[in-house]
Amino acid sequence: MLIDTVRFGVIEVDDDRLITFPEGLLGFREHKRFALIETAQDAVFFWLQSADDPSLAFVVCDPAAFVPDYEVPVREDDLAELKASDVADSQVLVIVNKVDGWLTANLLGPLVVSAGARLGKQFVLSDRRYGTRQRLREIAPPAAAVARTA
Repeated sequence: MLIDTVRFGVIEVDDDRLITFPEGLLGFREHKRFALIETAQDAVFFWLQSADDPSLAFVVCDPAAFVPDYEVPVREDDLAELKASDVADSQVLVIVNKVDGWLTANLLGPLVVSAGARLGKQFVLSDRRYGTRQRLREIAPPAAAVARTA
């Protein structure tokens, strides 16, 4: 399938690599089909690109890379919705934003995607250990230009 994107132009994604969020995402309920785009080998951050809206994409990451003890409580009925037999058969992602010179993650709104069925669901957690702007990494300021003298 060809997906038109604002950031990358037209990209080709195998149909069996599309992730479907039957309930959409918070604030974007009408958008249900997404592709996970890796822009570099061994990347930590990915793009979750809408298959139907070229301008809708989110930066996401695996929260375990930054918060090793992060857990999403997934109930049996949620696993059934995702057609997953176990949480281990799923991938957890969180949406990343830039806030005040930091990359932050929404740890209260994780995305859980079943590896086999490619179905996803956004959860809303109430765990007070986590926040919607969990700092992950400070953004390095751009290098200043230095004039050379001959």
